[in-house]
Amino acid sequence: MLKIDKVLSAPHGIAAVLVRRAPKLVLPFGERSKSRLRAVLDNGDEAALFLPRGTVLRGGDLLVAEDGSFVEVQAAAERVLEVRATDAHALMRAAYHLGNRHTPVEVGRDYLRLEFDPVLADMLARLGVQAVQIDAPFEPEAGAYGGGHKHGHDATFAEDYAAAQAVFHEHHGHDHDHGHSHSHSHSHEHEHDEHCGHKH
Repeated sequence: MLKIDKVLSAPHGIAAVLVRRAPKLVLPFGERSKSRLRAVLDNGDEAALFLPRGTVLRGGDLLVAEDGSFVEVQAAAERVLEVRATDAHALMRAAYHLGNRHTPVEVGRDYLRLEFDPVLADMLARLGVQAVQIDAPFEPEAGAYGGGHKHGHDATFAEDYAAAQAVFHEHHGHDHDHGHSHSHSHSHEHEHDEHCGHKH
């Protein structure tokens, strides 16, 4: 049993020849989102992963086993909805509505991919975009505020939400101060106008 507790995120700078020789760990997105996992490599060896909580493996990442050997992560093809549209605006609208549902989404140059879901497929059809069921690797966006390896599932969403709230409160505090000084100067101008009006 190969014990793995380190990840070198792509691009990792390890020589291509070493990566080619390394056994492969081919997993769908759901399995790549687990920090504790037992799996079988493509060479038949068993591996046990003990990774930091919240780690999401991506295709191209390198795992480092306790014995110093490398294992390359590959994203398995899985059943996904691929969303395309004839115009960019329709695709942006689809991305917006999917984002509102906190659905993990892969954003390509001219497509979106998400885990297959008949309810979302129906919503996308009503939005006027083409959502086709295909088998393909799935690499959804990392969390917007967390950086690093994050995804839209509960634990990491909670962290991202907390970070977003902190940013909002910091920004809101600034706006409040600005609004206060603005209303103060406005009332001063208003008094000044009344004074001028009185003189005329």
